[in-house]
Amino acid sequence: MTKSSIRMVKGFTLIELMIVVAIVALLASIALPSYSNYINRGKIADAIAGLPEFSIKMEQYFQDNRNYGTANASCPVTISPSKYFTFTCTVGSATPTTTYIVTASSVIGALGAATGDYTYTLNQANTKATIKYKGATVSKSCWLIRGSEC
Repeated sequence: MTKSSIRMVKGFTLIELMIVVAIVALLASIALPSYSNYINRGKIADAIAGLPEFSIKMEQYFQDNRNYGTANASCPVTISPSKYFTFTCTVGSATPTTTYIVTASSVIGALGAATGDYTYTLNQANTKATIKYKGATVSKSCWLIRGSEC
């Protein structure tokens, strides 16, 4: 072989490129769901912050009025709207009213369609509960943020 007949090949073959694409796709399929869960846990903090704020306003109302409002009605106070959660509050049925329950329900679609919905509650005794977590009905006496255990 002479020097002129030897060619220097530069670059990658199609097979090598396909292997790299397959590896990148595999890594993305693992990383994307984890990243989505991480982002949604950050949005849940909106509910975790809003429920105690609502509770504080209810306690201030109770100090001024010696009740939590009209029986079997909505609470007499409100909080700033949230981008990711809707806050509702219901006063108990006893007269004078001595109970309430505040509920934070995720705005459907705000946390991502694949994540389901979330519902958290807080009452006058500061009892926390998770009613729905990632779309599944649960009954936990804490606010689930990560996983299914408190």
